[in-house]
Amino acid sequence: MMPKRSQRGRIGEGLIQVLLLFCGILSVFTTLGIVAVLLFETIEFFREVSLVEFLTDTQWTPLFADKRFGILPLLSGTFLTTVIAVLVAMPVGLLSAIYLSEYASEKVRPVIKPLLEILAGIPTVVYGYFALLFVTPLLQKLIPSMAGFNALSPGIVMGIMIIPMISSLSEDAMYAVPQSLREAAYAMGSSKLQAAWRVVVPAAASGIAASFLLAVSRAIGETMIVAIAAGQQPRLTLNPFVPIETMTTYIVQVSLGDTPHGTIEYKTIFAVGTMLFVITLGLNLVSRWLRERFREQYG
Repeated sequence: MMPKRSQRGRIGEGLIQVLLLFCGILSVFTTLGIVAVLLFETIEFFREVSLVEFLTDTQWTPLFADKRFGILPLLSGTFLTTVIAVLVAMPVGLLSAIYLSEYASEKVRPVIKPLLEILAGIPTVVYGYFALLFVTPLLQKLIPSMAGFNALSPGIVMGIMIIPMISSLSEDAMYAVPQSLREAAYAMGSSKLQAAWRVVVPAAASGIAASFLLAVSRAIGETMIVAIAAGQQPRLTLNPFVPIETMTTYIVQVSLGDTPHGTIEYKTIFAVGTMLFVITLGLNLVSRWLRERFREQYG
């Protein structure tokens, strides 16, 4: 006969497997439910608004008497803040990753890396008020013509927020590069810096690119920083010194409860949400492909 302890262990393992299966199925159906709601409401929206108008019109005024449904102003605002954030985070994050991977000692690395990742744990609403109350007044001293709400300030703060994502993922990719490649570079007379820039970084390029794309996805989907510091004025512009509105900011604006449920104005948030979902999904898929390529190359 099977010992009671062994029998209990098998029963416990079976229950754990059932629980894990349930959690996995729940996650899948939750995702499918989100997609279904987005698609249903978006289809309802496009029954009243032309897709061509949505993608090409240069004005976004669904809450005004003269309703216009061109998403280009929201896309330009999102694009502008994201570009600023990436321009801030990319060099700082990559240089930090190079230092942690190639220069930091085994005692320093476990200390600096967690401290750097603390930035990722700060609530985004705190970042938003930091951008509005500290960064914007500081920039206005340098650029007096800059408005109180603008794209530059939240873009810079978003860049600071996503530095840990780029730094941590890029450092992991570079740390995984075989030591033999570094030793070969040293044998050819390369300095530590030359080996890092010309050997390690190119070898980890796919992992670094994946970290950049994930950071871009994070910046595109950021809500509170731009909602607090960027203003709520949809305009088709690439001027970082004026108020703009992003896709996420508009969703927050309509979701406050002032817009009646079921109206065309209410349905716009699902159309905008679907556009945001498609953009971030595409970036995440490309990032995943790059990560898999990196694992196949050096795994």
